[in-house]
Amino acid sequence: MALQPVVKRSVSGDVFEQIAADVLSGELAPGATLPSERQLAEALGVSRPAVREALQRLAAAGLVAVRQGDATTVLDYRRGAGLEVLPRLLVQAGELDPGVARSILEARLHNGPKVAELAAVRLGATDSATVGTALTESVEALAAERDPVAQQRHAMEFWDHVVDAADSIVFRLMFNMLRAAYEPALAALAPIMSAEVGNVEAYRELTAAIVAGRPQEAADLARALLEPATTALIEVLGGH
Repeated sequence: MALQPVVKRSVSGDVFEQIAADVLSGELAPGATLPSERQLAEALGVSRPAVREALQRLAAAGLVAVRQGDATTVLDYRRGAGLEVLPRLLVQAGELDPGVARSILEARLHNGPKVAELAAVRLGATDSATVGTALTESVEALAAERDPVAQQRHAMEFWDHVVDAADSIVFRLMFNMLRAAYEPALAALAPIMSAEVGNVEAYRELTAAIVAGRPQEAADLARALLEPATTALIEVLGGH
């Protein structure tokens, strides 16, 4: 008998995921009211504390408004939610949403050059050697890698170091969420991304520009690196 590890599941987490999916898919429209805690607990076969915890998480994510002694109301996630919902929007019911995917690619293309520029501006003499070493190690690992999915992971590690050097908490949090949304699709994206992640010399040139403190050159090199694959992917998704 082949034994498999037991997956520990959170009841409140399951409730959260089910309601969040309905909100993000539009099945629960903005302004709709949820059943009471008692009714939800009975319908879902869980305890009221589990429902309460799930509702609190939904409220924190900007998906519902919970008012003591009043109905829980569904919010328009486009107005109140943050980037943490992006991975759930990208893949719903096992299907990739082309519009969300296009938005992620557009953000990647527009943010990447600015992050590279900031990294070149803010990288002081003290940090340049450390960051330069980290970037170079990522590039050389990328150069030595042949697996297309692993290549993309090395490329993301490279950009992780660039974001650190840019020293922007907003870009850091955006990168974290974009990465979380992007990672599940690595295998599917591999054929189109191969030209980008295989362009090792471009990563080396970008590293040199950042470490030397040449912001405009860093921005231009980042755009030249990111644009071809981004454009190709948007065309595949039917974007404009």
